[in-house]
Amino acid sequence: MNNRKKDHINQAFHARVEKVDADQRFNYEPLLAAHPVGKLTPFSFAGKTMRLPLWISSMTGGTPQAGVINRNLARACNEFGLGMGLGSCRILLEDERHLGDFDLRHIIGEESPFYANLGIAQLEHLIEEKAVDKISKLMDRLQTDGIIIHVNPLQEAFQPEGDVFKRPPLDTIQEFLEIINTRVIVKEVGQGMGPESIKRLLHLPIEAIEFGALGGTNFTLLELLRRKDEDITAFEAFGKVGHTAEEMTQMINEVVSKSNMHSCKQLIISGGITHILDGYYLQQISKLTSVIGMGSALLKVASGKYEELRIYLQQVERSYQLALAYLKVRNNI
Repeated sequence: MNNRKKDHINQAFHARVEKVDADQRFNYEPLLAAHPVGKLTPFSFAGKTMRLPLWISSMTGGTPQAGVINRNLARACNEFGLGMGLGSCRILLEDERHLGDFDLRHIIGEESPFYANLGIAQLEHLIEEKAVDKISKLMDRLQTDGIIIHVNPLQEAFQPEGDVFKRPPLDTIQEFLEIINTRVIVKEVGQGMGPESIKRLLHLPIEAIEFGALGGTNFTLLELLRRKDEDITAFEAFGKVGHTAEEMTQMINEVVSKSNMHSCKQLIISGGITHILDGYYLQQISKLTSVIGMGSALLKVASGKYEELRIYLQQVERSYQLALAYLKVRNNI
């Protein structure tokens, strides 16, 4: 008791929040709920069951560190009831040397959603070569529930080794859906999507849209930074275009409000989500079922001992429970 009171005195002047720093998105309602106890209620998403609505946005493979990261994240999926999207599985289409980095179902368990991942360029090529069966074999080998297709025209355009798209990505996705019977998630890679792209995707029979919005890891900017030996002045502005997760949520809400004829009914809200309250806010205002996608924030704590990741996710889970109990979105936002 004495130590606690002493801490209160010593920290009182440091524990002030200026009005300018107040989070204006929520009404704080301290009278309406007891402290939450126990676990969150399981719910269905992407064909399986989740408990904490946190999606591990596609990571990577092919290096010793990546293997450690992926296995830690897979273990977290099992313990906390998360969903997971793999990093690009392109390397496995022709060479299985790095299969161990991606072969995680036995760690994740059967309940959590687990998705493979390929770029739209690889999908276009496999359709052209009439080799889409390679994707089915890949998913069977990894025991995934479906596949994420990442759409990245600007990244490919500025990547020195980048692929050239022969067709609009939408055409490729539509043909793929006609060929193969599996759950498909479509995502961007750091710049999000505008209203026309969103509208077209919502009307396709896909499992979910993942934002990959502006504000998180931007792979166009990453590729531009790789070209350090070149003068890229003419290209730099492309790294700053795109749409934030909040903009995309509002765009989708507008489409959904005008018509209920959309086929896609689930979202992974990712891109710039560095704190669970950012995702919680967008989840609360979304008119479609959604979970919160995080990538780099998890990467930071998943590269070492699992216990560090576990402690972080315990804090995230508790934060989400407290938000549900005491924070209500303000109507004027």
